[in-house]
Amino acid sequence: MAEENKVILHKTYASSYAMRVELALKIKGIQFEYVDEDLSNKSPELLKYNPVHKKVPLLVHNGKPVSESLIILEYIDETWKTGPLILPQDPYERARVRFWANFIDQHLIPSTRKVWSTTGEEQEKAKEEIMEKLRILEEGLKTTNHENDNLGLLQILLVTLFGSYKVYEEVLGMKILVPENTPLLYSCVTSLNKLPLVKEVCPPHDKMVALVNVYRQKLLKSSTK
Repeated sequence: MAEENKVILHKTYASSYAMRVELALKIKGIQFEYVDEDLSNKSPELLKYNPVHKKVPLLVHNGKPVSESLIILEYIDETWKTGPLILPQDPYERARVRFWANFIDQHLIPSTRKVWSTTGEEQEKAKEEIMEKLRILEEGLKTTNHENDNLGLLQILLVTLFGSYKVYEEVLGMKILVPENTPLLYSCVTSLNKLPLVKEVCPPHDKMVALVNVYRQKLLKSSTK
């Protein structure tokens, strides 16, 4: 039976997308194995099972690969019915959650990348872009059923993306989550950061600062080429 339910997660240490999947697996209480990938020297399994994107996260369940974090999260929720629900059962609420999850991935995350890869006026514009999109998301969250201590799909995305919001302050000298501007988002993320599962999955502040400093320097170098 154990072999019939073999679950392997290919990940990297600092990938927020991989953290989403790891958090979902732990929420459901699913036993799984890790494969820590070196993206400069990808494993044969990663190249075999994800030949299109060749990226993490990659979930392999009984030899069957599932890629792309949002797709993996839905797969986990639909495959393992035990444990807390990641998506609502109600079709309308489920559709609304999917809409805002796509908003985060398609609109908010590209803006955060701009902040990390720019300086000066360009970075200020990117910051304004993020703040505007956060205000839109704030209004959207008001219309969804959410609880700050319930790790559903949106909460998983928010805490893995903005749980380290203090890293932005230390590395970039800018505040992204401001309680006066987006009180619901701020309350949600700070409450989720206190949960034991979140602490278990998300890297500590000092390590994140070191990692994102390296990440930022790489982005800045690539943007000047």
